Amino acid sequence: MKAIAHIFFAMILIGFVACEESADVPDPGTNQGNGNGNPNPNPNPTPTNPDWLVPVEEVLDGGPGKDGIPSIDDPQFTDVLNAGSFLSDLDLVVGIKIGDKTKAYPHLILDWHEIVNDSLNGQFFSLNYCPLTGTAFAWDRNINGNVTTFGVSGLLYNSNLIPYDRKSDSEWSQLLLTSIHGVNKGEEAELIQVVETSWKSWKEMYPTTQVMTTNTGFERRYGLYPYGDYLTNNSLIFPVNPLNDLYHKKERFLGVLVGQFMKAYRFSAVNHSPIEVRPDFFAGVPLVVVGSESKNFLVAFERRLEDGTELSLTAVQNELPVVMKDQEGNKWDVFGEAVSGPRQGTRLPKLKQTIGYWFALAAFYPNPEVFR
Repeated sequence: MKAIAHIFFAMILIGFVACEESADVPDPGTNQGNGNGNPNPNPNPTPTNPDWLVPVEEVLDGGPGKDGIPSIDDPQFTDVLNAGSFLSDLDLVVGIKIGDKTKAYPHLILDWHEIVNDSLNGQFFSLNYCPLTGTAFAWDRNINGNVTTFGVSGLLYNSNLIPYDRKSDSEWSQLLLTSIHGVNKGEEAELIQVVETSWKSWKEMYPTTQVMTTNTGFERRYGLYPYGDYLTNNSLIFPVNPLNDLYHKKERFLGVLVGQFMKAYRFSAVNHSPIEVRPDFFAGVPLVVVGSESKNFLVAFERRLEDGTELSLTAVQNELPVVMKDQEGNKWDVFGEAVSGPRQGTRLPKLKQTIGYWFALAAFYPNPEVFR
């Protein structure tokens, strides 16, 4: 089994991109299981050290090996106009905003590299994306006073990316947001907010944004998705535990984490108007979810400010990146910052959140409450 996994995934992620352009693209769907068995991964996982925060028997060898999927450590950027040469309006990007500067990281590049080590306005971060679970985060790269970079370990837990930090060689679970093995075991990732949306919506929000280019230093067929029909089929390549079949495995949800509890929000909850605001209350926290199914974004914030004021928020149309206004006359953007009004410059309290596939959110945070 281990040999099959290594050959199969190495072909997909490394080998075939160097072949002639006319070569047939391997289809991961032809070798997928239903998520209940163990069709491809190594049944005797590489880690033998018992000092793991997750069941070591469920840490699986993904195939390409450590750094076999290369991180991008020197990303190159262009402007909106030039990005049109390799991005279409429907392509997904992960956007980040620090101060008055923004950057966008296209899925079509992240699918092949998973981790980008970068900085913006003096903030060092690692943008990590797992194509198997559809989850993206930006982590502060300053860990206990040491600025590090992250790489792809080649290991998976519950089909999810396990990055490692290069300063200490510690492994981290992306969806647990925690180091699960090594010197930094138990350390929690410090998050920097991201917004995942379509390229069309992001450039409408931030027309002066920088965009990571396909000039990565690696030969990859960036216009071609490397996992066949994985995005739309209802199968998994690696087993997960537990497996929740309440929804299509690959349906994209917004997962909001409060403590150890997750609530999941469907994009269909915001399909009645271009921008929709949905107030909610979860695990003792008054929050607000704002988004648009047509514009393909969904984000959440706590709506109780540090001074105890609980905001009543309503949608703002046709003013992106502004998406909400409150009873005090403040207007708030998609990153939860007041851009006008008496609280201009104030940020809504951040929540741990990510867009991800249903099966992954429900495996890491079993039986999540679903907003209806």
